[in-house]
Amino acid sequence: MYSVISSIIFLIWSGNMINLSFDDFLNADFKLYDGNPVIKNPLSSFVVADPSVLPPDIAHDNKFHLFCHTFFGVYHYISDDGISFKKDMKIVPRAMRPNINYIDGKYYLFYERTRNVIANLFSLVGVKWKSEIFCTTSTDLKNWSEPYKVIKKTRPHEEDEHGIAISNPFLLKFDGKYRMYYSCGQTFIKDCGFCEPTHVSFAESDKVDKGYISRETPIISPDKAVEYLNLCSGCLKVYKLKDCYIGLQNGLFEKDGISHSAIMLLKSDDGIKFEFVKPFLVPQICENNKDKNWMKQYVYACCLTYYDGKLRLYFNARNVSNNLLGRESIGIFESKVR
Repeated sequence: MYSVISSIIFLIWSGNMINLSFDDFLNADFKLYDGNPVIKNPLSSFVVADPSVLPPDIAHDNKFHLFCHTFFGVYHYISDDGISFKKDMKIVPRAMRPNINYIDGKYYLFYERTRNVIANLFSLVGVKWKSEIFCTTSTDLKNWSEPYKVIKKTRPHEEDEHGIAISNPFLLKFDGKYRMYYSCGQTFIKDCGFCEPTHVSFAESDKVDKGYISRETPIISPDKAVEYLNLCSGCLKVYKLKDCYIGLQNGLFEKDGISHSAIMLLKSDDGIKFEFVKPFLVPQICENNKDKNWMKQYVYACCLTYYDGKLRLYFNARNVSNNLLGRESIGIFESKVR
């Protein structure tokens, strides 16, 4: 059913489409990995979240490289098989929601830069939040440049009563230009006790790491009438197929007075106007896992890769909303290519 394809990320950056139709993707038999979660939150942090992954045929050393964040910054994990990961090092502090890219021999790590940990904690008691998108670069995934600002607040919807939030960068190339999808604004989630991104927008530039101009209005905003989007928009990851673009978006929604997050499959002809297709991965109890409740209430941000005959979605999930009891870990949702 499927054509033989190279890595999704490589095809995006080579300027070619992914050799996969929308119907092929829609009919793929995705299943949760039995050994989930593959990366558990460390003892020093309640969360390990927002994975961004390079498979071996992209990375210079033929290994899987996963970037994610904890309370203390963005970390780098390494694996031979994409399942058993070893933590390598912290790349940057004051950092969340990374997006790793390999372009013309250089690695570009985009991320949401926040204030320090203490200042972030004060946001829970009314101090306004502030974050922007920064970048650091490397040629070997070991030595990294001094971080620099890439996208700052320029539009009214990027600031609200909670402060300024520019987050969840995700880079894609469109017709010779670079498009950075990002989340912005904040919506307070009552049963969690913290905010999640309100809107999804994008900025474009002729250069990969500078000169971005943000779109005047968001492309996704919350809608009380939409079941899976009645609280806020979360984040969006966009991939180009043979006949369209797909979006994987974790909308936040309320049901019976309780908040949830789930990954939705969206479809677009232009990467701007998206139509809802179906829930792609939803919260659930995993009876076969040691921690059966690890993704009970929330399924959050994700990263889609292809390697060794498998489409693999890395994602993070949360067990419960409670601030003290809630834990976030990273898991895998995958399908063989036939």
